[in-house]
Amino acid sequence: MQNAQTIIKNYRRKRVIVCVTVALLTLILTLGIRFVSQRNANQERILDFASYTVRSLDNVLLSLERRRNLLQTLVGEPCPQVHLVLRKQAAILQTVRSIALIKDGILYCSSIFGSRNVLVRDFQPVLPASKPKLILSTDQWLLKGSPILIQWTPISPSGEDGVMEIVNIDLITRMILEPQTPLITDVVLTVGDHYLRYGQQVTETLSFDDGDSLLEKASTHYPFSITVSGPGPGEMALINLPTQLPLGLMLSLLLGYIAWLATARRMSFTWEINMGIAAREFELFCQPLVNARTQDCIGVEILLRWHNPRQGWISPEVFIPLAEEHNLIVPLTRYVIMETVRQIGYFPASNSFQIGINVAASHFRRATLLQDLNRAWFSAKPTQQLIIELTERDDLLDVDYRIVRELHREGVKLAIDDFGTGNSSLSWLEKLHPDVLKIDKSFTTAIGTDAVNSTVTDIIIALGQRLNIELVAEGVETEEQSRYLRRHGVHNLQGFFYARPMPLREFPKWLAESSPPPAHHNGHIVPLMPLR
Repeated sequence: MQNAQTIIKNYRRKRVIVCVTVALLTLILTLGIRFVSQRNANQERILDFASYTVRSLDNVLLSLERRRNLLQTLVGEPCPQVHLVLRKQAAILQTVRSIALIKDGILYCSSIFGSRNVLVRDFQPVLPASKPKLILSTDQWLLKGSPILIQWTPISPSGEDGVMEIVNIDLITRMILEPQTPLITDVVLTVGDHYLRYGQQVTETLSFDDGDSLLEKASTHYPFSITVSGPGPGEMALINLPTQLPLGLMLSLLLGYIAWLATARRMSFTWEINMGIAAREFELFCQPLVNARTQDCIGVEILLRWHNPRQGWISPEVFIPLAEEHNLIVPLTRYVIMETVRQIGYFPASNSFQIGINVAASHFRRATLLQDLNRAWFSAKPTQQLIIELTERDDLLDVDYRIVRELHREGVKLAIDDFGTGNSSLSWLEKLHPDVLKIDKSFTTAIGTDAVNSTVTDIIIALGQRLNIELVAEGVETEEQSRYLRRHGVHNLQGFFYARPMPLREFPKWLAESSPPPAHHNGHIVPLMPLR
């Protein structure tokens, strides 16, 4: 069995766990989303850079192609006649370092040097060729050692005649191959088996640092490709992730606080009580009321027990005070009234048989109790005598006494439960004019001792007899207590000596076997639940 502090502590711990989990998941999710977003953005930047570089070089080569028909018509013409035209074309194209005409494998005219007589194979072994070629090489004439890109276009079937355009690739690479650190640390132009890095010479080998992420983008028009390397979009996103931490923390704290507010009811004991009512988890028990002289059962007190499937058995000493504290005692009492009516068949159909239901003072306010009784009890017209047992935890308001008078007119008896232990007991006797006083078990237990409560018990008995109020002693557990109370004029007794609280369905069997009280009702059986 759990106490109130344990249950509330468990709910508070669960609530904290839920809110911390929400905050952590929000932080992780925020950072994860930012990481994925940044990684995708980095990947897009790398791809855009490679695509832009390929497009830029495509445009350079395409501009050469547009004027190639004019240059092809010049092959075979004397150099002095076409030299000026070559120079003009080189100037128009801008990106071209020089244009050369080749006849029978001999470079005989250059836009820079004019008339020449040089075998093409002497400086480019792969030329002349019968098919167009794009060659990445090194300049041997003008700027020796600098990178050049040669576009070869044959005009004869043998390939011995053609136009050779030398692109100033060194200048172009400074414009389109410059890395964008830290995302892009290296850019390489690949033509055939030759490679050109930004700011370096043409090489025939290519290597990258271990761990580099590579992206290769090939031209769809010309035989070259661009390779981009760097730490990788994911690694760069991870490096930049700490900058997203403030945003993640703010969102996690915000959602954690929202979760704390949202779980205020659901992750609380009050929510459990509401769920218990809705799911009919509360079960009605009854404890018989016995006439000590005749040993006959003259009535029962309805008690509420709760087997919570999430928490196990919860004592009334736990959930009743909490229900009162959180304004849920009225729904619980309403549930008890309706369930009692629904299961009224377990009790003898006699107007002398009493059914006592505990009601808090707060239930009287604004005629709530009267409305509930009209809706459930009076409309069902049960034969049994209803006794409303008022608990003394709260003070009644003046307006409530009109409701009490209305209940008297409806034939409902009023009892003060646990008399002598609550608020303003004598004031209640004066204003409520109760029909029954139930002597609290703490006074019954004191019988036969020297305790002060023993004397108070006698005073309560004398007071009830003087006011002509029916007396009921609670908590009778021994024969000695029973005899003492009978001798002093208390004839209605209730306690473990006669019967323990039992489910309503077991009451008919007990009633059939209970005269005189059987031995197994002598107080030695452990109760299913505490009485209160």
